[in-house]
Amino acid sequence: MSIPQSRQRILEQQRAAFAWQCVQAVQRTDFASEYGQLAREAASLVQMHGLGQTLAFLMSKKPKKLEEVNAYLQLARDLSRWVSQQLLGTPRDDLREWIVRQASVAEYRRATLEALAFLAWLKRFAEAELVKEGADA
Repeated sequence: MSIPQSRQRILEQQRAAFAWQCVQAVQRTDFASEYGQLAREAASLVQMHGLGQTLAFLMSKKPKKLEEVNAYLQLARDLSRWVSQQLLGTPRDDLREWIVRQASVAEYRRATLEALAFLAWLKRFAEAELVKEGADA
């Protein structure tokens, strides 16, 4: 089933807008550079290990204190929010439970494709806007 071109274009614009919003939100944090590096690597992680394992890895690196946020947690949340909004109609901060308990093989495949499409935009904006390692702030 193919999506009409105008609908596909709107979806791409929505992906781009959300990715831009994510990058802008972390731009002035102390973990902006690390988030940028993770954003550049995230699609490769999803392709090599799968969406579920990538989210599990990112969440395993979150801070121990509940109120703290780091680059790993923020990226996991951003990715989960986008994919869950697209597939489930409502944003979730953590998509792992849905993947493990409810998603069919087809839904998991669709979630992975949506994650990769979103991460392509996130990578582009992170490369353009976030401070790179070793660069002067």
